[in-house]
Amino acid sequence: MKPLLVFAMKEESQDVFVDYDVLHCQIGKINASHNLMRQIAQNRPELVVNLGTAGSRKHAGGTIVNPTQFIQRDMDVTALGIELYQTPFSDDPIIIEHGLRFEHLPGGICGTGDNFDASQAAAAFDVVDMEAYALALICKRENIPFACLKYVSDGANDDAHIDWHEALHITAEKLHEALKGANL
Repeated sequence: MKPLLVFAMKEESQDVFVDYDVLHCQIGKINASHNLMRQIAQNRPELVVNLGTAGSRKHAGGTIVNPTQFIQRDMDVTALGIELYQTPFSDDPIIIEHGLRFEHLPGGICGTGDNFDASQAAAAFDVVDMEAYALALICKRENIPFACLKYVSDGANDDAHIDWHEALHITAEKLHEALKGANL
């Protein structure tokens, strides 16, 4: 099974994944959704693997986390009496459970939102990012196997923007090692 690797941006892959099909979907849920759907329409992959950076208040910097549960952390319509994270009038559950689990890596929940979350709210999730929920939901709806590997680049705190920039140069190598360790 040849995977399609999906990164938000080229800086996360650093030309390390030349033996794979790679999609740089751009940052954010809308860009990720649009570009993955275009790819699926043109050449349906057998497996989608989302790789990239993420913040975490639960895992140390440099850890590779393999989330299999995904929440849209910026969906908040509680003012209308709708449960936090629930998309109004959607049959999708709050927590999307879709993804291959690699037992040698820590797992957990990825909170996805269209903001760089350095707030205390990030502590509710194992990792926070800006694309994984959208990618997992599309793969689940399209019945495509999905995996997610996130390199913890920062502590989702006040220094997150500095830590993230410094981590980019080693992210690709560490993700490549994790991908090989997962036999993909």
